[in-house]
Amino acid sequence: MRLPVCCVPGGVELMNQWRRASAEMVGTYALVTAGCGAIMVNAETAVLGHIGVAATFGLIVMVMIAATGHISGAHFNPAVTVAFAITRHFPWRDVPFYVGGQVSGALLAALTLRLVIGDVANVGMTLPTGSVGQSFGMEILLTAVLMFVIIAVATDTRAVGETAALAIGATVALDALWGGPVSGASMNPARSIGPALVAGIWTHQWVYILAPLIGAVLGGLAYQLIRK
Repeated sequence: MRLPVCCVPGGVELMNQWRRASAEMVGTYALVTAGCGAIMVNAETAVLGHIGVAATFGLIVMVMIAATGHISGAHFNPAVTVAFAITRHFPWRDVPFYVGGQVSGALLAALTLRLVIGDVANVGMTLPTGSVGQSFGMEILLTAVLMFVIIAVATDTRAVGETAALAIGATVALDALWGGPVSGASMNPARSIGPALVAGIWTHQWVYILAPLIGAVLGGLAYQLIRK
């Protein structure tokens, strides 16, 4: 006889973990579909321009935080999840669920874009424009700024919680505006991994995995330092 989930030891918690991971998958799917989709559409039509692409990334982050933030916290980014765990704002046991959901969502989004739009602009993947070292440093800086804002509005009760989606979305757009021409302004390993796998190009992708992780941890620790 099968017991109901509520009667299985740890069953409710496991359901909650999968529910939150699913919200992360949906949010990251939307982020990559809209953001990388904007890159691909702009490559074909030149209608959006750099400002339009940056705005698209910021707007989709803002919208999805408002839509799913109450379910999972709306990380949509493995670097953010790891930084929250290191700064003790997130349980390590949930990290694999979140990262799995985020990477899965990014991969599904890239596959969707490849199917709908085609083999355009390498499915919106990130590649260094200048030197690899320059892009590595830029990704650390951009992600540190982003994480500083995220941890401020998400964990400090003195911050105005209702503005969290707006503040984080605006930071993503701002970072993309000035950092995009140098490194692509990924700030998110999942956002880069999904398109890179679908495009079949892995050149310098370690930059977009390692640098955001370092930057997010630095940004989170920096706010932890000044808040006290």
